[in-house]
Amino acid sequence: MGLAACLSIRGALRCIMLHMFRSTFSQGNTEEHSIHLSLHWSKPSCENCEAKGKYCQLKNNGTESETECFRSNRQGHGVSRKLIVAGIVIGVLLVLFLIIGLYTVLSLKKRKKGDQKKIEGFLEDYMALRPTRYSYADIKKITDNFKKKLGQGGYGTVYKGKLSSQLVAVKVLENFKGNGEEFINEVGTIGRIHHVNVVRLVGYCADGYRRALVYEFLPNGSLEKFISSGNQSRTLGWEKLQQIAIGIAKGLNYLHQGCNQRILHFDIKPHNILLDHNFSPKVSDFGLAKLCSKDQSVVSMTTARGTIGYIAPEVFSRNYGNVSYKADVYSFGMLLIDIVGGRENVRAAEQDSSQVYFPEWMYNQLEKGEEIEIRIEKDEDTKIFK
Repeated sequence: MGLAACLSIRGALRCIMLHMFRSTFSQGNTEEHSIHLSLHWSKPSCENCEAKGKYCQLKNNGTESETECFRSNRQGHGVSRKLIVAGIVIGVLLVLFLIIGLYTVLSLKKRKKGDQKKIEGFLEDYMALRPTRYSYADIKKITDNFKKKLGQGGYGTVYKGKLSSQLVAVKVLENFKGNGEEFINEVGTIGRIHHVNVVRLVGYCADGYRRALVYEFLPNGSLEKFISSGNQSRTLGWEKLQQIAIGIAKGLNYLHQGCNQRILHFDIKPHNILLDHNFSPKVSDFGLAKLCSKDQSVVSMTTARGTIGYIAPEVFSRNYGNVSYKADVYSFGMLLIDIVGGRENVRAAEQDSSQVYFPEWMYNQLEKGEEIEIRIEKDEDTKIFK
Protein backbone atom coordinates (compact mmCIF):
# COMPACT_ATOMS: atom_id res chain seq x y z
CA MET A 1 0.00 0.00 0.00
CA GLY A 2 1.41 3.44 -0.90
CA LEU A 3 1.82 6.12 1.75
CA ALA A 4 -0.37 8.40 -0.36
CA ALA A 5 -3.32 6.37 0.76
CA CYS A 6 -2.74 7.75 4.22
CA LEU A 7 -4.32 11.03 3.09
CA SER A 8 -7.55 9.21 3.59
CA ILE A 9 -8.71 9.76 7.14
CA ARG A 10 -9.87 6.18 7.43
CA GLY A 11 -6.46 4.68 6.49
CA ALA A 12 -4.17 7.18 8.25
CA LEU A 13 -3.57 5.15 11.36
CA ARG A 14 -3.24 1.91 9.39
CA CYS A 15 -0.58 3.39 7.06
CA ILE A 16 1.48 4.80 9.92
CA MET A 17 1.57 1.43 11.65
CA LEU A 18 2.52 -0.34 8.38
CA HIS A 19 5.48 1.99 7.67
CA MET A 20 6.70 1.63 11.24
CA PHE A 21 6.67 -2.12 10.80
CA ARG A 22 8.60 -1.96 7.51
CA SER A 23 11.20 0.46 8.82
CA THR A 24 11.84 -1.64 11.87
CA PHE A 25 12.57 -4.89 9.94
CA SER A 26 14.65 -3.13 7.23
CA GLN A 27 17.30 -2.21 9.86
CA GLY A 28 17.72 -5.77 11.19
CA ASN A 29 16.48 -7.76 14.12
CA THR A 30 19.36 -7.27 16.57
CA GLU A 31 18.79 -5.47 19.84
CA GLU A 32 21.81 -3.19 19.27
CA HIS A 33 20.25 -1.58 16.18
CA SER A 34 18.43 1.76 16.63
CA ILE A 35 15.00 2.05 15.17
CA HIS A 36 14.64 4.87 12.65
CA LEU A 37 11.21 5.89 11.43
CA SER A 38 10.74 8.27 8.54
CA LEU A 39 7.47 9.24 6.97
CA HIS A 40 7.08 10.95 3.64
CA TRP A 41 4.64 11.22 0.78
CA SER A 42 4.50 13.06 -2.45
CA LYS A 43 2.38 16.12 -3.00
CA PRO A 44 -0.54 15.26 -5.27
CA SER A 45 -1.47 17.37 -8.26
CA CYS A 46 -4.88 18.93 -7.69
CA GLU A 47 -5.03 21.61 -10.37
CA ASN A 48 -7.54 19.75 -12.51
CA CYS A 49 -9.90 19.17 -9.61
CA GLU A 50 -9.67 22.73 -8.41
CA ALA A 51 -10.42 23.95 -11.94
CA LYS A 52 -13.65 21.99 -11.75
CA GLY A 53 -14.48 23.46 -8.37
CA LYS A 54 -13.82 20.17 -6.65
CA TYR A 55 -11.36 18.79 -4.14
CA CYS A 56 -8.84 16.01 -4.80
CA GLN A 57 -7.47 13.04 -2.91
CA LEU A 58 -5.07 10.16 -3.60
CA LYS A 59 -6.59 7.01 -4.89
CA ASN A 60 -6.58 4.14 -2.44
CA ASN A 61 -5.16 1.61 -4.96
CA GLY A 62 -3.33 4.03 -7.22
CA THR A 63 0.24 5.26 -7.46
CA GLU A 64 1.69 7.69 -5.02
CA SER A 65 0.79 10.69 -7.19
CA GLU A 66 -2.45 9.45 -8.70
CA THR A 67 -5.40 11.48 -7.51
CA GLU A 68 -9.13 11.60 -7.86
CA CYS A 69 -11.61 14.46 -7.57
CA PHE A 70 -14.53 14.67 -5.13
CA ARG A 71 -17.07 17.24 -3.97
CA SER A 72 -16.66 18.84 -0.55
CA ASN A 73 -18.75 17.58 2.36
CA ARG A 74 -18.68 21.01 3.99
CA GLN A 75 -21.92 21.93 2.23
CA GLY A 76 -23.52 18.92 3.81
CA HIS A 77 -22.15 19.96 7.17
CA GLY A 78 -23.64 23.40 6.60
CA VAL A 79 -26.99 21.88 5.78
CA SER A 80 -26.74 19.69 8.86
CA ARG A 81 -25.91 22.73 10.96
CA LYS A 82 -28.93 24.55 9.57
CA LEU A 83 -31.10 21.57 10.33
CA ILE A 84 -29.78 21.47 13.88
CA VAL A 85 -30.46 25.18 14.35
CA ALA A 86 -33.91 24.77 12.84
CA GLY A 87 -34.56 21.84 15.16
CA ILE A 88 -33.51 23.88 18.18
CA VAL A 89 -35.75 26.78 17.13
CA ILE A 90 -38.66 24.43 16.57
CA GLY A 91 -37.99 22.78 19.93
CA VAL A 92 -37.95 26.15 21.69
CA LEU A 93 -41.17 27.14 19.97
CA LEU A 94 -42.78 23.86 20.97
CA VAL A 95 -41.74 24.41 24.58
CA LEU A 96 -43.16 27.95 24.46
CA PHE A 97 -46.41 26.69 22.95
CA LEU A 98 -46.52 23.98 25.63
CA ILE A 99 -46.01 26.54 28.40
CA ILE A 100 -48.63 28.88 26.92
CA GLY A 101 -51.05 25.98 26.51
CA LEU A 102 -50.44 24.79 30.06
CA TYR A 103 -50.92 28.32 31.40
CA THR A 104 -54.15 28.65 29.40
CA VAL A 105 -55.45 25.32 30.67
CA LEU A 106 -54.61 26.22 34.26
CA SER A 107 -56.22 29.66 33.86
CA LEU A 108 -59.39 28.12 32.43
CA LYS A 109 -59.40 25.54 35.20
CA LYS A 110 -58.98 28.26 37.82
CA ARG A 111 -61.71 30.33 36.19
CA LYS A 112 -64.03 27.33 36.06
CA LYS A 113 -63.24 26.62 39.70
CA GLY A 114 -64.10 30.23 40.56
CA ASP A 115 -67.32 30.01 38.55
CA GLN A 116 -68.20 26.75 40.28
CA LYS A 117 -67.55 28.32 43.67
CA LYS A 118 -69.76 31.26 42.69
CA ILE A 119 -72.54 28.90 41.61
CA GLU A 120 -72.23 26.87 44.81
CA GLY A 121 -72.42 30.06 46.85
CA PHE A 122 -75.55 31.09 44.96
CA LEU A 123 -77.12 27.67 45.50
CA GLU A 124 -76.32 27.85 49.21
CA ASP A 125 -77.98 31.26 49.43
CA TYR A 126 -80.89 29.98 47.35
CA MET A 127 -81.34 26.97 49.59
CA ALA A 128 -81.12 29.27 52.60
CA LEU A 129 -84.25 31.05 51.33
CA ARG A 130 -86.21 27.98 52.38
CA PRO A 131 -86.10 26.99 56.06
CA THR A 132 -83.86 24.02 56.80
CA ARG A 133 -84.77 21.33 59.30
CA TYR A 134 -82.14 20.77 61.99
CA SER A 135 -81.76 18.13 64.65
CA TYR A 136 -81.47 19.04 68.31
CA ALA A 137 -77.76 18.14 68.12
CA ASP A 138 -77.42 20.69 65.30
CA ILE A 139 -79.14 23.33 67.44
CA LYS A 140 -76.69 22.67 70.31
CA LYS A 141 -73.79 22.97 67.89
CA ILE A 142 -75.16 26.18 66.31
CA THR A 143 -75.61 27.83 69.73
CA ASP A 144 -72.32 26.46 71.12
CA ASN A 145 -74.33 24.44 73.64
CA PHE A 146 -76.61 27.42 74.43
CA LYS A 147 -73.69 29.57 75.54
CA LYS A 148 -75.00 33.10 74.91
CA LYS A 149 -78.54 34.01 75.95
CA LEU A 150 -80.18 36.94 74.19
CA GLY A 151 -83.52 37.04 75.99
CA GLN A 152 -86.51 35.14 77.25
CA GLY A 153 -90.19 35.39 76.46
CA GLY A 154 -93.43 33.66 77.17
CA TYR A 155 -92.83 30.88 74.66
CA GLY A 156 -89.12 30.21 75.12
CA THR A 157 -85.54 31.43 75.37
CA VAL A 158 -83.55 33.05 72.57
CA TYR A 159 -79.84 32.25 72.10
CA LYS A 160 -77.22 33.68 69.81
CA GLY A 161 -75.69 31.22 67.36
CA LYS A 162 -73.60 30.87 64.25
CA LEU A 163 -74.46 28.93 61.12
CA SER A 164 -71.34 28.67 58.89
CA SER A 165 -70.51 32.39 58.47
CA GLN A 166 -73.99 33.70 59.32
CA LEU A 167 -75.08 34.84 62.77
CA VAL A 168 -78.50 33.58 63.83
CA ALA A 169 -80.90 33.86 66.74
CA VAL A 170 -82.28 30.54 67.98
CA LYS A 171 -85.54 30.51 69.91
CA VAL A 172 -85.92 27.30 71.89
CA LEU A 173 -89.63 26.78 72.54
CA GLU A 174 -90.50 25.70 76.05
CA ASN A 175 -94.17 26.35 76.74
CA PHE A 176 -96.34 24.68 74.12
CA LYS A 177 -99.95 25.68 73.69
CA GLY A 178 -102.68 24.63 71.33
CA ASN A 179 -101.10 21.32 70.38
CA GLY A 180 -98.07 22.98 68.79
CA GLU A 181 -100.17 25.54 66.94
CA GLU A 182 -97.65 28.33 67.54
CA PHE A 183 -94.84 26.27 66.04
CA ILE A 184 -96.91 25.35 63.01
CA ASN A 185 -98.00 28.96 62.49
CA GLU A 186 -94.44 30.21 62.69
CA VAL A 187 -92.97 27.73 60.21
CA GLY A 188 -96.03 27.65 57.97
CA THR A 189 -96.28 31.43 57.54
CA ILE A 190 -92.87 33.04 57.86
CA GLY A 191 -91.18 30.05 56.25
CA ARG A 192 -92.77 30.79 52.89
CA ILE A 193 -92.45 34.58 52.69
CA HIS A 194 -89.55 36.97 52.11
CA HIS A 195 -89.66 40.70 52.60
CA VAL A 196 -87.16 43.29 53.70
CA ASN A 197 -89.41 44.25 56.62
CA VAL A 198 -90.23 40.72 57.75
CA VAL A 199 -87.71 38.68 59.73
CA ARG A 200 -86.39 35.65 57.84
CA LEU A 201 -86.76 32.14 59.22
CA VAL A 202 -83.51 30.30 58.45
CA GLY A 203 -84.50 26.93 59.88
CA TYR A 204 -86.34 24.99 62.55
CA CYS A 205 -86.00 21.97 64.80
CA ALA A 206 -88.72 19.41 65.46
CA ASP A 207 -86.75 16.62 67.11
CA GLY A 208 -89.25 14.72 69.23
CA TYR A 209 -90.57 17.03 71.95
CA ARG A 210 -87.70 19.47 71.36
CA ARG A 211 -88.59 22.39 69.11
CA ALA A 212 -86.66 25.47 68.07
CA LEU A 213 -86.78 28.24 65.48
CA VAL A 214 -83.68 29.67 63.81
CA TYR A 215 -83.93 33.29 62.64
CA GLU A 216 -81.55 35.74 61.04
CA PHE A 217 -79.68 37.64 63.72
CA LEU A 218 -80.59 41.32 64.11
CA PRO A 219 -77.93 43.09 66.20
CA ASN A 220 -80.05 45.98 67.53
CA GLY A 221 -82.66 43.75 69.12
CA SER A 222 -86.28 44.77 69.57
CA LEU A 223 -87.82 48.21 69.22
CA GLU A 224 -89.15 47.93 72.76
CA LYS A 225 -85.78 48.57 74.41
CA PHE A 226 -85.43 51.88 72.54
CA ILE A 227 -88.88 53.25 73.36
CA SER A 228 -89.31 51.91 76.90
CA SER A 229 -87.04 54.62 78.31
CA GLY A 230 -89.10 57.43 76.79
CA ASN A 231 -86.02 58.97 75.17
CA GLN A 232 -86.46 57.39 71.75
CA SER A 233 -86.59 60.72 69.96
CA ARG A 234 -83.23 61.65 71.42
CA THR A 235 -81.69 58.21 70.92
CA LEU A 236 -82.88 57.53 67.39
CA GLY A 237 -84.06 60.91 66.15
CA TRP A 238 -87.43 61.76 64.65
CA GLU A 239 -86.39 60.99 61.08
CA LYS A 240 -85.23 57.49 62.04
CA LEU A 241 -88.42 56.94 64.04
CA GLN A 242 -90.44 57.90 60.97
CA GLN A 243 -88.44 55.47 58.82
CA ILE A 244 -89.05 52.71 61.36
CA ALA A 245 -92.79 53.43 61.35
CA ILE A 246 -92.95 53.38 57.54
CA GLY A 247 -90.94 50.14 57.43
CA ILE A 248 -93.34 48.43 59.82
CA ALA A 249 -96.28 49.64 57.70
CA LYS A 250 -94.66 48.18 54.58
CA GLY A 251 -94.15 44.87 56.32
CA LEU A 252 -97.79 44.72 57.41
CA ASN A 253 -98.99 45.72 53.96
CA TYR A 254 -96.97 42.85 52.48
CA LEU A 255 -98.51 40.38 54.92
CA HIS A 256 -102.01 41.63 54.13
CA GLN A 257 -101.74 42.24 50.38
CA GLY A 258 -98.48 40.84 49.01
CA CYS A 259 -98.82 37.13 49.78
CA ASN A 260 -100.93 34.48 48.09
CA GLN A 261 -102.91 34.19 51.30
CA ARG A 262 -103.48 37.07 53.67
CA ILE A 263 -101.48 36.70 56.87
CA LEU A 264 -102.92 38.27 60.01
CA HIS A 265 -100.26 38.73 62.66
CA PHE A 266 -102.46 39.47 65.71
CA ASP A 267 -99.52 40.43 67.91
CA ILE A 268 -98.05 43.68 66.62
CA LYS A 269 -96.16 45.36 69.47
CA PRO A 270 -92.71 46.85 70.12
CA HIS A 271 -91.33 43.53 71.41
CA ASN A 272 -92.05 41.88 68.05
CA ILE A 273 -90.38 44.53 65.91
CA LEU A 274 -86.68 43.76 65.46
CA LEU A 275 -84.05 46.19 64.18
CA ASP A 276 -81.08 45.33 61.98
CA HIS A 277 -77.69 47.08 61.94
CA ASN A 278 -79.23 50.04 60.06
CA PHE A 279 -82.24 50.17 62.39
CA SER A 280 -84.49 48.92 59.59
CA PRO A 281 -87.53 47.26 61.21
CA LYS A 282 -88.58 43.66 60.68
CA VAL A 283 -91.86 42.16 61.86
CA SER A 284 -91.25 38.97 63.85
CA ASP A 285 -92.97 36.34 66.03
CA PHE A 286 -95.77 34.77 64.00
CA GLY A 287 -96.87 32.36 66.71
CA LEU A 288 -100.39 33.85 66.82
CA ALA A 289 -100.69 34.42 63.06
CA LYS A 290 -103.68 33.25 61.08
CA LEU A 291 -104.06 32.67 57.32
CA CYS A 292 -107.11 33.65 55.31
CA SER A 293 -107.97 34.33 51.69
CA LYS A 294 -107.82 37.90 50.40
CA ASP A 295 -111.49 37.95 49.52
CA GLN A 296 -112.40 36.90 53.05
CA SER A 297 -113.50 40.00 54.90
CA VAL A 298 -114.38 38.29 58.19
CA VAL A 299 -112.07 35.99 60.13
CA SER A 300 -113.54 33.39 62.43
CA MET A 301 -111.87 33.14 65.84
CA THR A 302 -112.70 30.98 68.82
CA THR A 303 -110.49 32.75 71.35
CA ALA A 304 -108.90 36.15 71.63
CA ARG A 305 -105.23 36.44 70.79
CA GLY A 306 -102.69 39.21 71.25
CA THR A 307 -101.25 41.41 73.96
CA ILE A 308 -103.31 43.62 76.24
CA GLY A 309 -102.96 47.26 75.26
CA TYR A 310 -102.50 46.38 71.59
CA ILE A 311 -105.47 44.07 70.93
CA ALA A 312 -108.20 45.56 68.79
CA PRO A 313 -111.56 45.73 70.67
CA GLU A 314 -113.35 43.40 68.21
CA VAL A 315 -110.79 40.65 68.86
CA PHE A 316 -111.83 40.13 72.50
CA SER A 317 -115.44 41.28 72.18
CA ARG A 318 -117.76 40.65 69.24
CA ASN A 319 -119.88 43.58 70.39
CA TYR A 320 -117.41 45.82 68.55
CA GLY A 321 -117.83 44.05 65.22
CA ASN A 322 -116.24 41.28 63.19
CA VAL A 323 -112.54 40.47 63.20
CA SER A 324 -110.56 41.28 60.05
CA TYR A 325 -107.06 42.32 58.97
CA LYS A 326 -107.90 45.75 60.42
CA ALA A 327 -107.13 44.28 63.85
CA ASP A 328 -103.43 44.50 62.86
CA VAL A 329 -103.98 48.08 61.74
CA TYR A 330 -105.33 48.94 65.19
CA SER A 331 -102.32 47.33 66.85
CA PHE A 332 -100.06 49.26 64.49
CA GLY A 333 -101.76 52.51 65.56
CA MET A 334 -101.07 51.68 69.19
CA LEU A 335 -97.48 50.95 68.25
CA LEU A 336 -97.18 54.37 66.58
CA ILE A 337 -98.32 56.03 69.76
CA ASP A 338 -95.60 54.11 71.59
CA ILE A 339 -93.02 55.22 69.04
CA VAL A 340 -93.78 58.91 69.52
CA GLY A 341 -93.77 58.48 73.31
CA GLY A 342 -97.43 59.17 74.00
CA ARG A 343 -97.90 56.29 76.41
CA GLU A 344 -95.23 57.67 78.73
CA ASN A 345 -97.65 60.40 79.78
CA VAL A 346 -99.94 57.75 81.19
CA ARG A 347 -97.13 56.05 83.08
CA ALA A 348 -96.11 59.35 84.56
CA ALA A 349 -99.67 60.20 85.58
CA GLU A 350 -100.67 56.83 87.00
CA GLN A 351 -98.76 54.78 89.53
CA ASP A 352 -100.19 51.51 88.28
CA SER A 353 -100.05 51.85 84.49
CA SER A 354 -101.31 48.30 83.93
CA GLN A 355 -104.73 49.41 85.13
CA VAL A 356 -104.93 52.24 82.59
CA TYR A 357 -106.39 51.64 79.17
CA PHE A 358 -104.40 54.02 77.08
CA PRO A 359 -106.92 54.74 74.28
CA GLU A 360 -109.47 55.64 76.94
CA TRP A 361 -106.99 58.01 78.55
CA MET A 362 -106.29 59.61 75.18
CA TYR A 363 -110.03 59.92 74.53
CA ASN A 364 -110.59 61.60 77.87
CA GLN A 365 -107.73 64.00 77.24
CA LEU A 366 -109.18 65.00 73.89
CA GLU A 367 -112.71 65.29 75.37
CA LYS A 368 -111.41 67.68 77.98
CA GLY A 369 -109.68 69.66 75.27
CA GLU A 370 -106.26 68.86 76.60
CA GLU A 371 -103.36 67.96 74.33
CA ILE A 372 -101.06 65.00 74.63
CA GLU A 373 -97.86 66.77 75.42
CA ILE A 374 -94.81 65.46 73.61
CA ARG A 375 -91.48 67.17 74.09
CA ILE A 376 -90.13 68.23 70.69
CA GLU A 377 -86.89 70.15 70.72
CA LYS A 378 -86.73 71.15 67.05
CA ASP A 379 -89.58 72.87 65.23
CA GLU A 380 -88.88 70.97 62.02
CA ASP A 381 -89.63 67.70 63.87
CA THR A 382 -93.17 68.80 64.69
CA LYS A 383 -94.34 67.85 61.19
CA ILE A 384 -92.86 64.37 61.52
CA PHE A 385 -94.55 63.92 64.91
CA LYS A 386 -97.96 64.91 63.55
